[in-house]
Amino acid sequence: MSEPSVQFVDLNGEPCRVWRKGAGPALVFFPGHGGMPKWIPFLDELAGNFEIIVPSLPGFPGSGGLHALDQHMDWVLAARDMIDGTGIGANALIAGSGPGASLAAEIAALWPDTIARLAMIAPWGLFDEADPTTDPWSAKAPDLGALMCADPTRWEDFRAAPDGANSVEWPIEQTRALEASARIFWPLGDTRLDRRLGRIKCPTLFIRGDADRIIPASYGDKFRNRISGDVTIENIPGAGHLAELDCPTETARIIAGFMS
Repeated sequence: MSEPSVQFVDLNGEPCRVWRKGAGPALVFFPGHGGMPKWIPFLDELAGNFEIIVPSLPGFPGSGGLHALDQHMDWVLAARDMIDGTGIGANALIAGSGPGASLAAEIAALWPDTIARLAMIAPWGLFDEADPTTDPWSAKAPDLGALMCADPTRWEDFRAAPDGANSVEWPIEQTRALEASARIFWPLGDTRLDRRLGRIKCPTLFIRGDADRIIPASYGDKFRNRISGDVTIENIPGAGHLAELDCPTETARIIAGFMS
């Protein structure tokens, strides 16, 4: 895989990394739990059809400024500012996974006239006591891979330091990224997103791996019933919570077909 280009967007005086690769319509992708520590095949698959743009929010790999944000809405506004900082205009195509999918949904709800299409992989943000989501922070580190992926080795490979990485800084950066997810979403559950989903007018795609151990299957209908625009639900056999890691080609194919 060739490396993406790198730019930085200033948020609250801190540089935040943005990866870009490919050609075609711009597609913004907000990463899942733990951020995007390295470029992955899923992104290369999308880069074959789009200019794929991957912002790293404060506290996640490649970005500083974790402690400048305190409340959930701070992170929503930061995500919006990251989109604006990349120079993308109206009618944006946005996607995300897990926490990133929830932030993408917030943007589509709060700025509905600026978003053309929205794709979400196992989005966070809703909670049903009768069918609760799983709290990833309750899992011990050795067990987290099995929660994130149907094949835990994919999570382990994703989080492993690449050649040339600073052996001291790399684990610190990964721990900081998990802290950032916690600061946005702790406790994983009701962010009151359901109150805003009705403002989403654009066509929306909901993707879930059928082996997802974080987001129950019933949540697809919960999103579909609340969003005003048309919602397409796709289940990916053999994929866990991070379908983009378990089944990168199939997940990218579904998103590309929906966005095109």
